[in-house]
Amino acid sequence: MRERQTAAYRLVGRASAGGPVEALLPPDHREPSCTRLTSEMDEQQPDGPSPAPPRSNKRVVGTRRSFLRWTGIAAAGATVAAVGTKALASSGAKGTTGLGAAPGATLPSPASTLPAQTRSLSSVTDLEINGLTPLITANAEFFRIDTALSVPNVDLAAWRLKIKGKVRTPLSISYEELLAMEQVEAPVTLACVSNRVGDDLIGTAVWQGVELRTLLDRAGVDPAGEQVLGLSVDGFTAGFPTAAVYDGRSALVAIGMNGVPLPRENGFPARLIVEGLYGYVSSTKWLDSIQLTGWNEVNGYWIDQGWAKNGPIKLSSRIDVPQEETKPAEGIVTIAGVAWAPNSGVSRVDVQINGEWHKAELGDSISGGMWRQWFYDWDAPKGSHQIAVRCHSADGKVQTGEPTPRPIDGYTGWHKRTITVV
Repeated sequence: MRERQTAAYRLVGRASAGGPVEALLPPDHREPSCTRLTSEMDEQQPDGPSPAPPRSNKRVVGTRRSFLRWTGIAAAGATVAAVGTKALASSGAKGTTGLGAAPGATLPSPASTLPAQTRSLSSVTDLEINGLTPLITANAEFFRIDTALSVPNVDLAAWRLKIKGKVRTPLSISYEELLAMEQVEAPVTLACVSNRVGDDLIGTAVWQGVELRTLLDRAGVDPAGEQVLGLSVDGFTAGFPTAAVYDGRSALVAIGMNGVPLPRENGFPARLIVEGLYGYVSSTKWLDSIQLTGWNEVNGYWIDQGWAKNGPIKLSSRIDVPQEETKPAEGIVTIAGVAWAPNSGVSRVDVQINGEWHKAELGDSISGGMWRQWFYDWDAPKGSHQIAVRCHSADGKVQTGEPTPRPIDGYTGWHKRTITVV
């Protein structure tokens, strides 16, 4: 388990919607908000992978029933969320009074799932490997990084989503009007730019809401409106290219998360969700307005703190099991984890054991915007072993093993562990 932040650090060190906390600290003391799992970044260039691994008799394959069970669990956790290192700013514990979904809010059923070619969610199976991250992150376990020192409590009767700036027709939309518009759902993996290789400031939810392009089309974007700038009720801002709304990725004004209305701490009544972009440039919570601007006309909050204006999520992967401290017995040991390749999707995962690469088996793929589970069944001899992981994207990219010297737009490298087999 990761250690909780001290109260003083939480007050100083939180960043909005996956934003980088180190920007709040002096330049010589800036550190990402995440506390690392035991991990290293290996710079060795890989050799070719060896043949596929043997099947394990210790793995249980999920079923449609198991998928429905873990998506139900995700929704059931909607009343609480975790902040940064899973400690709430007010008390450092789950179950804090005043948080959770707004009372009385009810979601309509979504009309479709994005992207259009995505298979039915109920047809996807979860690899039920002990210790492996589930495909869908429970609301109670979803990471939170906020600039707000308290969770905004929005008055729905007075709240309006404004769409303004370089548009032909400015809009003001009530919550009831959003609910009445055609709803879509999209499984999307979000990540914090401060997420070090192998860490867990990343999660996946099934988001529900209105396609952002539907709203922008209604407003009529001026050609000079090159940037979508989200503004929160607490003053936070985040901006990304308008082109990202129209390039085929999932982009929503989200009002639901894993089948329930957005929990307050996750942005109720509405937030922006943009597939493939770090939260610090895209995921404005407690959304007040959307402003269309010139690209260089205004910067989002974190850009003026020295972070990259463009924030695409890096191709990466993580080892969930085995943990270093478990010391598995010799024989078949299942190495498993998750990998993500935003927008294109994961096509392959390789596991390195003592310098030799092996091709892992992949779990079901739902869409390119969502992470993918993987596993490798290893016939492990006694002794100390070095393991690492890398992934490949469907568009031909391979995860680099080169660590990022100054990660102003995300960390890179291979997640690595030392495993002792007894």
